Amino acid sequence: MQNHNSKLRVIIICALFAALTAVMSQLTIPLPLVPITAQTLAVGLTATIIGSRYGAIAMFCYMLLGAFGLPVFAEAKGGPQVLIGPTGGYIFSFIVTAYVTGLILEKTKFNLLWALVANTVGMVVTLVIGTIHLKFVLDLSWTAAIGAGATPFIIGGLIKAFLASWIGITVRKRLIQAKLLKDTTKQPQAA
Repeated sequence: MQNHNSKLRVIIICALFAALTAVMSQLTIPLPLVPITAQTLAVGLTATIIGSRYGAIAMFCYMLLGAFGLPVFAEAKGGPQVLIGPTGGYIFSFIVTAYVTGLILEKTKFNLLWALVANTVGMVVTLVIGTIHLKFVLDLSWTAAIGAGATPFIIGGLIKAFLASWIGITVRKRLIQAKLLKDTTKQPQAA
């Protein structure tokens, strides 16, 4: 029974963070090719709070919901055409970003400093994968792809990395204190 409850808890947590990402993706500032959204903030929050494995699963679920046509992507879009369109690379990157961000925290420490490092690396991962996809989908030069797919998002990305770190670490601590989330950090062994 304990194992069943544990699996159910993981499913619920991943579903909640996929839903959080869907909601936050609707907070959008339209730009010509790639809009500014709160999606990446949601990805950082997810990884900071629930870690690499469950964060990646939550982002995979989010991507699947949109691929099946639910309007969960930015500007209430959905369907496979979004994934093969200009913004698809960013959406695919969310799985890798969540995993990398969470993994950095799991290998170091769940504190504000390391969360900021992890979320900044995650931002770079998202921008690199998204820009590469954008370049090939729209047949842009590297300069044009970087100019449209990365440069406009650096300052906002750093702000979102800080917010994801600060809010994520605070929420994670509260969830652990309330016994709603397991503390997966390794505790030093007493001698």
